[in-house]
Amino acid sequence: MKAATAYLQTHRDTCSQRVVRAWTLTGLVLVLGLAALSASAQGVYRIVGPDGRVTYSDQPPPAADARPVGTGATASAAEANAQLPFQLRQVVGRYPVTLYTGSDCAPCNSGRNLLNARGIPYTEKLINSAEDGEALKRLSGDASLPFLTIGAQQIKGYSDTEWTQFLDAAGYPKTSALPGNYRRPAPAPLVAAKAAPTAGNTAPNGTATTRPAAPAEIPVAPQVNNPAGIRF
Repeated sequence: MKAATAYLQTHRDTCSQRVVRAWTLTGLVLVLGLAALSASAQGVYRIVGPDGRVTYSDQPPPAADARPVGTGATASAAEANAQLPFQLRQVVGRYPVTLYTGSDCAPCNSGRNLLNARGIPYTEKLINSAEDGEALKRLSGDASLPFLTIGAQQIKGYSDTEWTQFLDAAGYPKTSALPGNYRRPAPAPLVAAKAAPTAGNTAPNGTATTRPAAPAEIPVAPQVNNPAGIRF
């Protein structure tokens, strides 16, 4: 009888231990699931290392190039270039592409479409004011559009063959290598808008006065001949 009682007690203890272990495992699974959901809610960060290697993490590192993936906002030029693969970023650093366009300009649309289809990172400058036109004349010598620069190389007007030749010579890939989350910088006027007159700039009669704006400085990089005969 005592043996039977001891056996039953041992059996009850074993069953109790199994129940406790089962509840413990269930709780652990729930905790891990909640942790995974929390990490997913925080977002995934795309991290570009100094060697161009791309990694993903749910924890933002202190580096300045970490940003959430999939944001719809238009990036600045620096932010957009930081997203590029290492080799493409090197080409952009040596021979940046700038496209000058105007409204109601069919050749400008054709040039923009070529750059977009090929996946060329570029900055677009809009010529929509008299100040923009004067700045463009100082830069290119006339006001014809579109106007394209690849490094220091200047190309006036649109030509599919000519643009392709210069992009190839600069080392840009023939097909797009842009990452899926790349956001192209928004077009901007060639000449920045003038600041409104401040309260301190008033004439004796009380009317607001403004100082003449200094001419816009348009930097032009020195031209260098490469072995292929194309200037950059």
